[in-house]
Amino acid sequence: MLSTKEPQFNNLFNNYQKLGPVKLGMHASHIWRTDPKRLVFMLARYKFVAKMLSGCKEVLEIGCGDGFGAEIVLQEVKKVHCVDFDPLFIDHCCKEKQNKRLTFEMADLTKRPVFPRKDGIYAVDVLEHIKKSDESNFLKNIVSSLKRNGVCIIGTPTLESQMYASIWSKEGHVNCKSGVDLKNCMMRYFEHVFLFSMNDEIVHTGFYPMAHYLFALCTNPKRGLGNK
Repeated sequence: MLSTKEPQFNNLFNNYQKLGPVKLGMHASHIWRTDPKRLVFMLARYKFVAKMLSGCKEVLEIGCGDGFGAEIVLQEVKKVHCVDFDPLFIDHCCKEKQNKRLTFEMADLTKRPVFPRKDGIYAVDVLEHIKKSDESNFLKNIVSSLKRNGVCIIGTPTLESQMYASIWSKEGHVNCKSGVDLKNCMMRYFEHVFLFSMNDEIVHTGFYPMAHYLFALCTNPKRGLGNK
């Protein structure tokens, strides 16, 4: 049997021989091939979500794409139900993901809520793709998909960052917001909104216009928006 020079690496080598390499998924693979450091930023966003939702029984990811980031959230919660409005992504996830605690469904939150209601909901890099004419329906359906004591996390690039974004990144960005605008928007649907800034992989509470990315952590969905 082959053995590494340092014995602590034998398990690593043997697992690789047995299981082979890990597939990154369509989106993550594209990032790795075109700008590998961006994968660090993406994973850091999911780590923040995971820690904020730690202990939840079941959470909903909106706009899951290839489902790669959901595995990080799954380390902190019991189950993640992932939805996307693109059937190609959902078909890919259903074929590639074998974890029973990770489920997938095609759903468009601008059209309808997702039931049963979840303890937590998160959307990473989704809001900026939602047309302003669809924004109200989108956020109302998030509220309707969330339990009364649930937590919602919205992550989105800042309006100020778009002058530095790549053409590929900006192509679908039709609704980026400044920090103040994001908080005011989410306050229409939640009683409490806590805003965080993010630059690269670092989350902080710094000056919003100098942030590349924002997180809105929202609690206590407002009554009269379909939530019971």
